[in-house]
Amino acid sequence: MPEAHRTVHIPGVGFWRKLWAFSGPGFLVAVGYMDPGNWATDIAGGSRFAYRLIFVLMISNLMAVLLQTLAARFGIVAQRDLAQACREYYSRRTSIFLWILCEIAIAACDLAEVIGSAIALNLLFGLPLIWGVCLTAFDVLAILYLQHRGFRWLEALVVILIGTMGTCYLAEIILARPDYGAVARGFVPTPELFTNREMLYIAIGMLGATVMPHNLYLHSSVVQTRAIERTREGLKTAMRYNFIDSFLALNFAFFINAAILVMAAATFFRQGMTGVAEIQDAYRTLSPLLGIPFASALFAIALLCSGQNSTITGTLAGQIVMEGFLNIRLAPWLRRMITRLLAIIPAIIAVAFYGTRGTARLLIFSQVILSLQLSFAVFPLVQFTSDSAKMGEFVNPRWLKIMAWTVAIIIAGLNAYLLVQTFASWVG
Repeated sequence: MPEAHRTVHIPGVGFWRKLWAFSGPGFLVAVGYMDPGNWATDIAGGSRFAYRLIFVLMISNLMAVLLQTLAARFGIVAQRDLAQACREYYSRRTSIFLWILCEIAIAACDLAEVIGSAIALNLLFGLPLIWGVCLTAFDVLAILYLQHRGFRWLEALVVILIGTMGTCYLAEIILARPDYGAVARGFVPTPELFTNREMLYIAIGMLGATVMPHNLYLHSSVVQTRAIERTREGLKTAMRYNFIDSFLALNFAFFINAAILVMAAATFFRQGMTGVAEIQDAYRTLSPLLGIPFASALFAIALLCSGQNSTITGTLAGQIVMEGFLNIRLAPWLRRMITRLLAIIPAIIAVAFYGTRGTARLLIFSQVILSLQLSFAVFPLVQFTSDSAKMGEFVNPRWLKIMAWTVAIIIAGLNAYLLVQTFASWVG
């Protein structure tokens, strides 16, 4: 994004002032870890297996911290985003192939996010789903306006929406009164995961939906909005503060996901409602079960914030991917309108076809499409950050290479298994 490159000033002294200046990119990418697609697996996991899958969310978060840290390091040191690096390193045919896969993944991810926003508008105001989908087109205008005022304004909007989600779910947990002892035991892995096929399937869904491929492209780009010193010490400082930013943001995302699972366990599992799958079902039953009239409204408000946040960052990622892979320069409004339409058109078709039913299936379908593309972003990232020609003295040390390649292979294997199991269930 040339219009935002090195536009955020970094103060020379003061830990807290520097942390404030560097904070933002981590929260932009963190919204992808708490989008409506994650809600489906979290609600299913909590309603069916109570608190026993919290450890899966914890492991997923650790993987996310590692990969997003690598993406930030690469952007800071190489001064390239992941899409630009792929275009420069691979053949044109391979780059075009990777670009098409990434555009499909972004459209699939946005499908979940747009539908999530539309569901929230439907639940709060009775707005038909298809009109709610169309309204998300105005996200483009909000992005243009805020980025025109400065990239920090866009980051501020995202943080406000994340804070609203956190507040809503903190209230939901207090109202639900979960078994905190059982919550603590949920952080310990259970051997049942390997004997209960349904639990394993949901756990793989959680892991498979954790790292969004477009987040790696996004993070490697937005860290370059900071005007850092291009010295050895300046690069080390930028990497250190960006790690803190990512660590805090992704752990907040973990709190949101864990809160959704805990709410589902304390409300639905406790009442024997283990078949809750649709977000609409969760909304309609939440207030009656808790005995609090506004509980459902808090749930819908958090869902709306989740969908809006994710569509904003998805649109930014679409711009970065298109510019990086194709090396084209279009007017900002045209770039964002193209990436927005790539998401809205499939969403309109899907909503028109499925209507108000089957939205959970659409959300799961979007995660399956993401699983197809994920490794095509993770493997180049690990490869580039392990290349001394690109990273110089900041190349991944041996222990980090082993850890990164292990995580990449695990994610690829779990996503492949999720894909096979999902198609097998559809065929069956």
